[in-house]
Amino acid sequence: MIGAAIGAGPVIAAVSGEPVLPERSAEQLLADAVAATHKEGGIPPMSGTVQQTASLGIPALPATGGSSPLSLLSGSHEVKVWYGAADKLRVAMPTQLNETNLVINGGQAWYWDSATNTATKLKIKEGAPERPATPVPQQTDLTPQQLAQRLLDAAGEHTAIRVINTAEVAGRPVYQLVLSPKEEGSLVQEVRIALDGETYVPLQVQVYAKGSAEPAYQVGFTQVTFTPPAAENFTFTPPAGAKVEEQEIGFENGKDQRAEHAEHAEDVAGDAKVVGEGWATVAVLPFDADTFAKDAQKDAAKASGNESGDQHGPDGFGADADPQALIDGVLQSATPVSGTWGSGKLIKTKLVTALLTDDGRLLVGAVTPEEITKAAGLK
Repeated sequence: MIGAAIGAGPVIAAVSGEPVLPERSAEQLLADAVAATHKEGGIPPMSGTVQQTASLGIPALPATGGSSPLSLLSGSHEVKVWYGAADKLRVAMPTQLNETNLVINGGQAWYWDSATNTATKLKIKEGAPERPATPVPQQTDLTPQQLAQRLLDAAGEHTAIRVINTAEVAGRPVYQLVLSPKEEGSLVQEVRIALDGETYVPLQVQVYAKGSAEPAYQVGFTQVTFTPPAAENFTFTPPAGAKVEEQEIGFENGKDQRAEHAEHAEDVAGDAKVVGEGWATVAVLPFDADTFAKDAQKDAAKASGNESGDQHGPDGFGADADPQALIDGVLQSATPVSGTWGSGKLIKTKLVTALLTDDGRLLVGAVTPEEITKAAGLK
């Protein structure tokens, strides 16, 4: 039935200049969205421009490279995507002065960095294990499809869901699934997931903070075409004069690191706990700023394949920020607070509140400061 619904496509009527799609329940659209992203062969061939914007109200961050994951926490960023099949993908990240490209075509992959005039041919070592998921969001992960799936997976009894069938994204009629937290203590007002009216592929995700008319975070297509991209989009030849390198990716070098992380995660999990339910959940875990900064710096260097500290490279499109500078900058803007639970420093953004207590705990959640301090008292 789901496949038939996807294949049939919508009949679109125009009323007052707005696209109007046939009415569908939230349950039907959730099933359509899951089917569209999980069906055999994956999503249909497509290309377009994805724009990500963030206005979280966070303290000023230390200067980072334009491709650093930290840069995604503020401002606006564009990614151009060409998708032909599971083994045909191109992602381009233009910045003001340069561009990085990841081109995958069958068994061949290239990473191009115009800033360093370097083309790196990537090869997965034969028999190598599948690459593990990275703990830090990579630019290539920040697509509407992947973010929408995470949110849909989390939707449950703590969420009210409604449907809007008159919206438009990138010139295409879309359904909007509107997810609203039932918990009063959440900072999130609603999350809007836009599903293409014909293919049911997620085209946009918007997160609104309470009291805000504009989204605090948004990622979505500003232009999209559901036609197979031309073959030349998946071919790459290093420009004349470029430095050409080869990098074999086997991830064997990461085995010890993953084992170390797993052991550390077990230790932390023993001391960590969760307070609250649904959208008002608060995570409470032990935290030491100095240790965190050192571990983050070491992990960033290892992720880049260069433990000397130069963190540019194909893994994650660069990660050249100084974690200690980030922590220091955030703590300088934190508000001293105290209560029957003790004292500490409070950091609040539009969507997230964090509390670093003087007794070595980190409490974080998409909740109000009142919920965070309440959780701090439950030792």
